[in-house]
Amino acid sequence: MQPVRQPAAIPREQGLVRPYKDLREWLSIVEEMGELKIIYGSDWNLEIAAITELVRMESKEKPEMLFDNIKGYPPGYRVLSGMVNTIRRLSLVANMPVEENVERFVRRWKDRLKELRPIAPRYVERGPILENVKAGAEIDLLKFPTPVWHERDGGRYIGTASVTITTDPSREWINLGTYRNVVHRRDLVGFYASPGKHGRLHREMFWREGKPCPVVVTFGQDPLLFHAASSFDVTTGASELDLAGAIKGEPIEVIRGEVTGLPIPAHAEIAIEGECFKDESVQEGPFGEFTGYYASGARPEPTIRVKRLYYRNEPIITGCPPARPPAESTFARSPLKSAGVWNTLEAAGLTGIRGVCMHPVGATYFFTVVSIRQAYAGHAKQAGMLAANVRGAGYMARFVIVVDEDINPFNLEDVLWALGTRCHPHRDIDIIGRTWSGPLDPMIPAGEPNLGSVAVIDATKPFEWKQDFPPAITFDESFMQETRKKWAKLLGL
Repeated sequence: MQPVRQPAAIPREQGLVRPYKDLREWLSIVEEMGELKIIYGSDWNLEIAAITELVRMESKEKPEMLFDNIKGYPPGYRVLSGMVNTIRRLSLVANMPVEENVERFVRRWKDRLKELRPIAPRYVERGPILENVKAGAEIDLLKFPTPVWHERDGGRYIGTASVTITTDPSREWINLGTYRNVVHRRDLVGFYASPGKHGRLHREMFWREGKPCPVVVTFGQDPLLFHAASSFDVTTGASELDLAGAIKGEPIEVIRGEVTGLPIPAHAEIAIEGECFKDESVQEGPFGEFTGYYASGARPEPTIRVKRLYYRNEPIITGCPPARPPAESTFARSPLKSAGVWNTLEAAGLTGIRGVCMHPVGATYFFTVVSIRQAYAGHAKQAGMLAANVRGAGYMARFVIVVDEDINPFNLEDVLWALGTRCHPHRDIDIIGRTWSGPLDPMIPAGEPNLGSVAVIDATKPFEWKQDFPPAITFDESFMQETRKKWAKLLGL
């Protein structure tokens, strides 16, 4: 391998972005930004996970970490974690100028989403993923340094920042999702997918026809594909591959799988092709999930029989281990989904929206805030009920809070102030029962139906007398700007 370069960091004020083809070009850009750490000699058994957790909890810069010379594995077999745990790196994924502020990112991403036009993938004959192709007895997923990510995990989960590619029996709908994959043996991996997720729906379609479900999974790829699979909300029948192409501004290059015929990203690091049979399950779990708990315990889950293994020379496993929020998985998902839900609410006809934030501290799904300018009686209730039920925000939803336009939904201090001063619990909280959830919800006991509940909280000034509501303590904004300009240097602002 080439020695680690020590490039000069890209100045933050330049906001530079340049196109990249694959994960390795992405890493070179992040390195130039001064946000990549390369770590040699760590142990796959919890040490990589512990380092990832220390950086997440204690580092101000939160660099991306590339682990090499991993204990028990040859040099060049690498693991990457912390891919997108800063808004700057998320800007690179979104192919937008580098941004420093989450709220500004959401507003720009919201507008960009509305302008995107799908670009279908391009099938090619060759690509780096074909550098090594294994079949039959040559397939060995144990050759990769898959970490143990949490102390109580029931196995080594190679699929945490992975992309699962499935289709429906008509072969007209290609879906990308991120579902957890544990390595059971050299040619068998788990395939857990929550109820209602598109990959699970595809699986069930094939099973109803008495057929195994064809599956492709990549375990290292362009971060854009990972976030297209895990954070973008596309309508049923649409493909995240097409949306990823739109974001790139060019088609995603794919090869056609030898076994399944499914598209495999040509520049992926590691990929498998296989089949998932209805009556083949293996005990797996527990696994530390994005909720911050070992939710769902251990139980039989479907598996993928691996028929082909593809990997690049010196392959990289991409890891995004779930952790107690806010973790990388929820940090990046929050702004991406916030913008998508905002657009969905407006498309449904809801007016007056000033902001939407699905908060990472609430594992994204559990805690959604909508800021609106009230135009009529019942407007706030309408906003809350709608936000609690749209697909992007409805899965495992727990609290939806509606606030006035003077409250910044991205600022939890603002939101809690509104909650404490503009909400009468006896009048302003509605509970919706039997809502969409899943076995990863820590509040659902084992064996119970996957049904949750949502509290819709109106934390707005009562519309009937909002003009008479006590005025909030504020300073004139222009006066504040003048004061900031005058005293900023002395105050270190």
